[in-house]
Parts: sequence; C-alpha cells; structure tokens
Amino acid sequence: MDRADVGFGVTDALGTLRWVNRALGDFLGVPADSAAGRSLPALLPGVPERPGSGFALAAAADSHRWLEITCTPLGEELLYQLVDVTAWRDRELAVTQEADALRRAQVLGRMGTWEWHITEDRVTWSDTLLEMFGFAPGTEFDFERYSQLVHAEDLPVIERTLEEAMRTGSVFTYTHRMLLADRRTERVFECFGEVVVDEHGTPVRALGTAHDVTQASRVRDELVRMAEQDPLTGLPNRRALTRELERELATGGSGALLVLDLDNFKDVNDLRGHGVGDRVMRMLASALEGRLSERQVIGRLGGDEFAVVLPGCSMADASAVADGLRDAVAALPLVGCGTPAHITVSTGLAAFGPGDSWELVLANADLALYASKAAGRNRVTVYEPGHYADTVKRVSVLDRLRGALADGGLALHGMPMVSLVDGRVLGHELLLRLEDGQEPYLGPADFLPVAERSNLIFDIDRWVLSRAIDALVAQPSPELRFNVNISGRTLEDSDFGDFVLDRLGSAGVAPGRLGLEITETAAVTNLDAARTLARQLRGFGCRITLDDFGSGFGSFVHLKHLPITGIKIDGEFVKNIDGNPADAVLVAGIMEIARGLGLSAVAEWVERPAQVDALRRLGVKVGQGFHLGRPVPLEQVLSAQLVGADGALSSQVVGAEDGARS
Repeated sequence: MDRADVGFGVTDALGTLRWVNRALGDFLGVPADSAAGRSLPALLPGVPERPGSGFALAAAADSHRWLEITCTPLGEELLYQLVDVTAWRDRELAVTQEADALRRAQVLGRMGTWEWHITEDRVTWSDTLLEMFGFAPGTEFDFERYSQLVHAEDLPVIERTLEEAMRTGSVFTYTHRMLLADRRTERVFECFGEVVVDEHGTPVRALGTAHDVTQASRVRDELVRMAEQDPLTGLPNRRALTRELERELATGGSGALLVLDLDNFKDVNDLRGHGVGDRVMRMLASALEGRLSERQVIGRLGGDEFAVVLPGCSMADASAVADGLRDAVAALPLVGCGTPAHITVSTGLAAFGPGDSWELVLANADLALYASKAAGRNRVTVYEPGHYADTVKRVSVLDRLRGALADGGLALHGMPMVSLVDGRVLGHELLLRLEDGQEPYLGPADFLPVAERSNLIFDIDRWVLSRAIDALVAQPSPELRFNVNISGRTLEDSDFGDFVLDRLGSAGVAPGRLGLEITETAAVTNLDAARTLARQLRGFGCRITLDDFGSGFGSFVHLKHLPITGIKIDGEFVKNIDGNPADAVLVAGIMEIARGLGLSAVAEWVERPAQVDALRRLGVKVGQGFHLGRPVPLEQVLSAQLVGADGALSSQVVGAEDGARS
C-alpha cells in the first residue's frame, strides 16, 4: 500500500490516526511515519467522522486538492480511502458553481480557516475568515496586525496556548475577543487547531479553524448575569453582594457595611398592588445607586432590604454615606405612584476588617438596623461594642444549629390537624425543635430567625423535607399526611423544587401525602419565586398551603396569583372567634372565598371548646391548636401514640398551658 496512489488510513472511533500509507501522508502534508496519534478531522476538515462517503478540500497557500473519501468500519476502528479527484471535481464545480456554495456555507456557519507557516513566519487566512474579520478577500493580514485587534486581556492567552502547542505538538483551542476592521465592533471567536511537525519533530505549520461564537458567548454572559443580578432592580443580588464582601475580607480589606430596610414598604404592596410596589422599588434602587461611587457596591438582599459594601471607608465617611442615602430616599418624589408622599429608610452600619467573617459583619449591621427600627425608624445606627453580647449569642446559635444538623440534634414534632366535625386526625404539621442537650434551651422563635439570616436555612429546610419523606416511607399508610414549613429564604433556592420531586420519586411516596406551608408574608415578599415553586410542586401532586392567611391587607389579591391548594386562617382571627363579632365576620368571608376557589381551610390557635363551636357554625371543618392536640415527637406520631380521636374535641384535652400558641 505504500506504493499506491490511493491514500489509506486507519483511525479509532474518535478520529485519531493509527496508521497511514505514504499517499495519505502526502495528501495531509504529514510524513507517514509521524502521522499516528494525530486527529484526522483536524488535519483534513470536512472528512466524514462515521461510515459513509464524501468530498474534502485540502487547501495549501497557492494550491488545493479535492479528495473523494470513503469511510468503512474495520472492527472497532475506521478505514479511510482517499482518492485525488481534483481535475474532474474542479470542472464540475466550475459548471455547477459549487465553489461559491461552499464559501457561502462557511459564511453562514460563521467559520473560517487559517494556516501558520512556521518556518516562514507567515499566516494565510481563508477569504471567509477575512470577511468575518471585516476585511476584503485577499487582504494582506499578518499576525502583528491581527494581534492589534485582539482584546489586550486575551492576547497573552493566545500566545501561551500556541507556545504550549509548539512545545508538545498537541491540538489546542482558545477563545478570544477582537475588534473587526472598523475597530468598533467586537466579536468573540473560538479557535481549534493542531501543530504539524516534520520527521524530526520540528513544528513546520499550524492550522485551524475560527468560529464566531459571539451570540453563544452573550447567552452565557446573560445566564451568569441572571444568577447574580436581582431581576427587579438590576442590582447585584444577595449572593453577589455577600461574595463581594467575602472578596474584600479575603484580601485583608477594611471598610463598612450598610444594611438598609425600607420602612413599612409592605403597605405599598398591600394597598396599591405589586405593580406599583415594583415601580417604586426600581425608583428607589436607582436613587440609592446614583448616590454611590464606582467602588461602592449596592445590592438587594431581598424583599425591601438593601446592603452597601463600602471598601476602605472610615466609620465617619460611612456614616455620611448612610445619611446621604437616607436623605435621598426621603426626598424622592413619588408623584403618580399612588403611594404615600414619602418613604423612609432605617439603616444599620457596621465596620469590617481582617479576620472578620461576612456572616459576623452582616449580623453586626443587622443588630444596628434593628436598633434603628426600635428607635423610631428613619435613622442611621452605628454598631457599638455594647452589642457584642447579642452578636455572640447570634453566632453561638448558628454554631449550635450547625452542630445539631451534623450530629442529630434536630428533631421534628407533629401537631395534629383535626376534623372539627368528628374529631379525626387528618394530618400533622411538622414543627422543628432543637434538642442538642445544651443550655440554654432555644425554641423555634430563638433559632429560626437566626438561621434565616444565614444560608444555613437552606440545609435545614432540606433536612426537614428529607426527614418527613423518610417518615412517610417508614409508615406507608395513606392516612398519614404531613405538612412541612418552608422558609421564605428557601424560595430563593431555585433547585429546591427539583430536590423535593427527586426525593419523592426516589422514595416512592405519593405526592399527595406531603404538603408544604409557605407563610403569606414570605410568599408576598418573593411572589414570583413562590408562584414558580407552588406551580411546580402542585403540578406533581403535592399540597401547597398559604400559612397565616389574612395577616396582610392584600390577602385576597394574593389568591389570584398563587396556585395553592389550601389556606391556614391566621390565629389572630381565631383566638377571639367565640366572643368578637368582627372576627366571625372576617372568618366567614374567608371561608366563602375558600369554598368558591375550591381551597381547603384550617383554623389555627384553637385553644377552647367554645372556639370549636363558633368555627363549626362558620363552616370551618378543620382546626389545630392545643385544645385539639399538642405537638409530640415524630416517633410517637409514627407509632400512633397520640390522643385518641374520641378525645380530640373534649375539654379534658386542654391542660395548664391552655392558651399557648403552636
């Protein structure tokens, strides 16, 4: 075969050459004895990569060669046969104008070819690539001129990549930005190539392709932007802002952090609707950002809360910045928004420096913010050393929670949801408890707000969900149903819905046995995320309940936007239902709407027999509270060691703690 005029070669399934005869080496411009290990598609663009036949054009600086290629399987490898058909192919192309069609195909594919003749230090470019660069075909275009158009940050990458490929003789790839011939338009190109060496292993030429990937690059940039930018205001989101603070701390930087909370902004959403609230939020974000310098970074933490990282800023200067932001908000005209004439902002200010963690800095700024709220709002409070004890307690709580999550110190208790008609237990709400054996004892009101101020809440919510599903697996009775509470922060976790569905699917649990409760306040604060999660889980068959329903002015409006299956009537309407006619009227209205929308309804804080009678008269069929059943460890729920249904509505169930809230 070495004396044949027909080229033969064998490759593996990926196109790497195993053997070539002399003729194929001549076609490829590579000595036959050094071709093994090289990529045939890289040496001969257009070669079929699977069994079949076709044509490929082998182009040199001043000549070309048409090759007819046949690819056939050879065991697990591929056998290629190449025949030089240049003479008749050129005649055919001249008649059919396929040459122009081929060029147009490259243009439409936004791909061109180039070749670097290393010994001559000369680069040739295909006409298509020159046109992609904005030059006329045939333009003299050397590497120096090319390098002047490449983005200054990307040129060293190209040079290092080529140097490495020259040294190793390997294939290479790089992506770079460059200006076109007009020196105004910037495009992004992705290049692939290979270095060809002679029989002594000396590089003689490099050849490759360049593909215009500008659009794909913009899509990738947009995805990154979406992951780190608040969609409403365009500001950095919580993740991006805390990472900026981490970056400052990691480099030993010092400065200050501001945390700003808009005073009573929820009233704008409740009274004027979320369209107006969103418009006002964008105006406020723009006003705040406009008062900051380039190095000062503002982001939206969520809801109506913002934070500003002030690198290298003294406390005096940081206080001045905070006062300026407060004044900018107070002076912002809101004409035409249908809102109160002015909105105010409360601010907490904390310093940071080497050795601090971002969580500690944020906790300090939060404590100062709370002090601003307590002092009457619309003011700036600087974190003081006197707050240290509270901060230590806050961080200590986080440490205890982390330890409990890792060492089994968290537990779930089940509180029954009971039929007010016949006393049957219809399901249980699972409540989180910290049982780590440490003092002082911390109840949910002590540790959950702290967890929600950190990313630890994401792990906690997933633990609760997993534990609930494990319990449903352990007790497969369809009568056993659980509701779990989801933090408002978890609504920010875009993967949480998939996590729930994956756990249910792998466990084989019927989705209807699991319900998720989202507080009305959390849902309203992050309405889009709540709607997305509810739609995803309800579509799979899970129950979605809006907890503490009625706590906001816009409660009934929210029912239009959230694909929920049920509501829990806020306990404030229930605790005096047996003696306050106004509460009875409100609950009756809630029930009428729930029935009209096909939603289930559960009354909370049922603590006296008289409440049961009043709720029955209003059409409420399910309740929960200490009169109906106290929370007990999940293990007791699973072993059915609960108060019997016959006693669930008996006044004897109520003990000394009657009147406490769940």
